[in-house]
Amino acid sequence: MQRDVYEYAVIRVIPQMERGEQINVGILLYCQPRAYLCARVELDEARLRALDPAADAAQVRQALSAYELACGDEAGPLVRESLGSRFRWLTAPRSTVVQTSAVHAGLTSDPDAELDRLFDRLVRL
Repeated sequence: MQRDVYEYAVIRVIPQMERGEQINVGILLYCQPRAYLCARVELDEARLRALDPAADAAQVRQALSAYELACGDEAGPLVRESLGSRFRWLTAPRSTVVQTSAVHAGLTSDPDAELDRLFDRLVRL
C-alpha cells in the first residue's frame, strides 16, 4: 500500500492570551499527493470555562468553523486558493484566541483514518 506524506497542525484555543493556557480543539490535515485538506474541530465548553469562565463559546465556535469552511469546496474567502495555500494560510502564526501548533509531518495511506487517529490522540480526552 502506497503511503504519502501529510502535514498536520493542532488547532488550539487560548482563551486568555496573557495566561498562555490552551485547549486542543481540532486537527488540520493536508496531504498534497492525495489533494486532501480537512479540519475537524470539537469544542469542550466545560474545559473552556475551566480556563476562562467569561469566555464566549459562541464566538470561539464561529472562529473554529472558519477552519472547516476553508477546507471545503463551498463559497468562502479561500475557495479559489489551492489546498496547499489554504493550509499555509490556516497555519500561519496568529495572536488570536484560536491558533495552530507548529506543522508536523508523517506518512499515511489513508488521510481520513490518520485524521481520526490524530484527533482521538491529541484532542479528545
